[in-house]
Amino acid sequence: MPVYTVHAPALTDASIVATDRFAFVRDGFHFWAMVFGPLWLLSHRLWLALIGWIAALAAVDFGLKALGASGLVVLLANFLIALLMGFEAASLRRWALSRGDWRQLDIVVGDDEESAERRFFDRWTVRQRGLANDQWATERGGPPPTRDIPGHAFSKPLPFTKTEIIGSFPHPGASG
Repeated sequence: MPVYTVHAPALTDASIVATDRFAFVRDGFHFWAMVFGPLWLLSHRLWLALIGWIAALAAVDFGLKALGASGLVVLLANFLIALLMGFEAASLRRWALSRGDWRQLDIVVGDDEESAERRFFDRWTVRQRGLANDQWATERGGPPPTRDIPGHAFSKPLPFTKTEIIGSFPHPGASG
């Protein structure tokens, strides 16, 4: 089963409001990163990694040609660099996220990204919506809160007592 790391922006609090910005990065080999390295880096907005990939590939090709290596050796070196890109693509994404002030929240295992998201959010919502951290909960048992603002009539207690209120109404069985 694939392993995913979950990342969230560090500037925002990791609350229910920010869940649409969470990033799930699958660990393991990325075939498309190996086959289309620069395009994969561009699609994931890994600009510094793209510049590094281009520089490394140019340096290796130039160095091998300067040493008089054959075209087959240069092709083999390019294939090995592409293979390395496939293995390290997830690490490059995590590196770019950490540079952008993202923090790793969790590690989850799932058959695909959707099941990993479901498993993560099942665990994460329990932690976020616990009794001590439930910002949306409202206590329904007590009276509504009042403000004690001087000069407002609703903040002062009524001038009469409960027995005065009950005594002022006639009883249903009394004639009078």
